[in-house]
Amino acid sequence: MIIKAKNLTRTYPTKIPCLALKGVDFSIKQGEFTAIMGRSGCGKSTLLHQLGLLDIPTTGELFIDETNILKLSEAEKSHFRLKKLGYVFQEYALSPELTALESVYLPLMLQGTGKEEYLAKAAEVLGKVGLDKRLNHLPGELSGGEQQRVAVARAIVNNPKILFADEPCANLDSESSDLVMKLFQELNQKLGQTIVMVTHEPEDKKYAGHIIWLKDGLLEREEK
Repeated sequence: MIIKAKNLTRTYPTKIPCLALKGVDFSIKQGEFTAIMGRSGCGKSTLLHQLGLLDIPTTGELFIDETNILKLSEAEKSHFRLKKLGYVFQEYALSPELTALESVYLPLMLQGTGKEEYLAKAAEVLGKVGLDKRLNHLPGELSGGEQQRVAVARAIVNNPKILFADEPCANLDSESSDLVMKLFQELNQKLGQTIVMVTHEPEDKKYAGHIIWLKDGLLEREEK
């Protein structure tokens, strides 16, 4: 199992404490495409943030790639995120001043990868997402779907163990959404990329082999 969660809870310390996750247990196998689904406010994004080390559970245990995540220091968590995890969000989070190529090679450059290698790797990954002819375009010169594909390329350029996606198609039209979802499917089926995605779109079920349904902060059921 590449992810194993045991009794994960998350309480936000508001005036009236908000229990967003109420004790969630599940496992995800390496190479699975998992969708986290449920109504708005059920805890989907909260759970994804725990799994992606973007937030800390209040209680419980979390193992990722056989590492007890909650025992790592903040510096160790940062290193783990950089080396093993990739992220795609609703907002493309692309710098308006960086070309597609520059956006994608930036994570490699920050790790100290040599220039020749990071340029070649970034171009290769952009080719995989169908943007080999858009390497030197700025975000303002790309469609929303193309920008999200740049974001996907940036997320996978480090060969992450797990790709996390939080409502990746929420800001896209139906045609661009289909392209991005088919790209995820191809990454999963052809390259064996483990993907954990939050979505509210019922039609996205067809792309995932494992579905985790949440309801009011609890795991309602799983489908495989």
